[in-house]
Amino acid sequence: MLLISDFDIGMSAEIIRSFSANDVEIFSELSGDVNPVHLDSDYAQNSIFGARIVHGALASSIFSTIFANTLPGPGCIYFKSENKFLKPIYLNESVTFKVIITDVLRDKKRIIFKTVAIVRDQESILGTAEIFIP
Repeated sequence: MLLISDFDIGMSAEIIRSFSANDVEIFSELSGDVNPVHLDSDYAQNSIFGARIVHGALASSIFSTIFANTLPGPGCIYFKSENKFLKPIYLNESVTFKVIITDVLRDKKRIIFKTVAIVRDQESILGTAEIFIP
């Protein structure tokens, strides 16, 4: 496991992911969020989005995947997050999820990240996260 002294401002990690209809349906079952804009093609077609979209909470959960597996890595504690949902993510779209260290609070053993999800060269999710390094 890495120590807080191993991290510096500007370090980053990213992964690319897409979400299938099955992913969205499973998430809906697990979360209880049955909003028809996620599940019903006819309903979604007549919405402001024009088609089914991925749950924002499902998409933003991918930041946790990066934190747990890549940067900072296993053993970290996801302490806090804030997200703005700027653009929809549609089924089967390629999404680049990126985290960038913006501050290292060495005395508190915490790292502050900018989090961003990019779809079609535009920010879809923009936020921050705070991670504790035990």
